[in-house]
Amino acid sequence: MTKHTHHTIDYIELTARDVARAKAFYADTFGWSFNDYGPDYAGINGPDREVGGIAKGDKSTQGGPLVVLYSDDLEASKEAVARAGGAVTAEPFEFPGGRRFHFTDPSGNELAVWSPA
Repeated sequence: MTKHTHHTIDYIELTARDVARAKAFYADTFGWSFNDYGPDYAGINGPDREVGGIAKGDKSTQGGPLVVLYSDDLEASKEAVARAGGAVTAEPFEFPGGRRFHFTDPSGNELAVWSPA
């Protein structure tokens, strides 16, 4: 069992109007897998444990805390977002430490993806 670390981000929960569609988007785009807890909730599997969830709801998150994912290939990740039905909202740009882009998922949640090069 993986140890949880005091005062670190332990779990991220996204809201989706359609949990099944959100699962398909994240599986197609990033290869995520899930634990199903009924039609209204799915846990997001990480390497060692569940690291987040997708909950059914009507409100998506934009302008709040930004979830930033890592990518070994930023352009391929950007293409995967578009192919799976997401919308790139900020094209790749440089920032201290690398490059990143922002996107919204089919429920309107805004996330970002970064890469060091």
